[in-house]
Amino acid sequence: MQSQLELIHKIRNGEIKEGLGLGIKSFDTYFRFKEEFGVFLGHSNVGKTHYCFYLMFLYSYRHGLRWLCYSSENEVYSNIKRIIEFKCGLPINKIDEDVLEKESKWVDSHFKFIAIDDIQTYKTLLELGSDIKKSWDYNGFLIDPYNSLAKDRELFRSVGGHEYDYTVCSEFRLFCHKHKVALWLTTHAVTEALRKVHSAHHEYAGYPVCPKFSDCEGGGKFSNRPNFFVSIHRMVQHPLDWMITELHVLKIKDTSTGGMPTTFQSPIKMRSVINNVGYSIEGENMKDLIDEYTRESISKT
Repeated sequence: MQSQLELIHKIRNGEIKEGLGLGIKSFDTYFRFKEEFGVFLGHSNVGKTHYCFYLMFLYSYRHGLRWLCYSSENEVYSNIKRIIEFKCGLPINKIDEDVLEKESKWVDSHFKFIAIDDIQTYKTLLELGSDIKKSWDYNGFLIDPYNSLAKDRELFRSVGGHEYDYTVCSEFRLFCHKHKVALWLTTHAVTEALRKVHSAHHEYAGYPVCPKFSDCEGGGKFSNRPNFFVSIHRMVQHPLDWMITELHVLKIKDTSTGGMPTTFQSPIKMRSVINNVGYSIEGENMKDLIDEYTRESISKT
């Protein structure tokens, strides 16, 4: 009880440490890295994996965070390639051999990948995550996507499908708390969500709307259990705005440590840079903004 009262006093006095930011106000206002369980929802083919890896890269680049990754729909080499491209700001065929070797080592020191040769359940992934944490102290765990995981048959038989997902989400939260890490889970929207389009009077008339809590495969349980819930959206077939990715922050459970939901009409908008090797925000390359923030911080010291 005493420890909880001390925590309350820290909140009251503004002494609680905020989640990690990138030094980009228009982004940090709504989203922070915290050692919590969160869900990234999106339609198929909007670039959920690409975007998540970019965020992971930015937090590694800014704060030195380390990530354990299970991305079952992408070969490991393709994820390593995209991170190197983020770091260099160039497509892989434009990167010099010596630079490629150097940045490969950087990726290896910040990212470890679970092989996708074997089918995993949530339970086997958490067991692997626990074992790896003992020898390699990572800060975040990406599981991408949820529907690629096999069901744990024993649990599924005992509780059924609905309670199964609730149990898995609860286990993910406990894993974060026990190991002091973030766990990011990507999920797909249900087919019905693709049929929801903007009205005839909207600027994006006829294009799919951003999926919400209820559009997530498995339903509302995936918004009830996580500490944060965001929806990634992109107008894939729009002639001009297909390169703009929207981040709709729908839930931040603890706003006292930073972050808050975006408004319905004002998501965070990021534009893919040339060659799809990163994103810009409000016209500025996000990696370059971190470089600028770092230089200013060093000059002040």
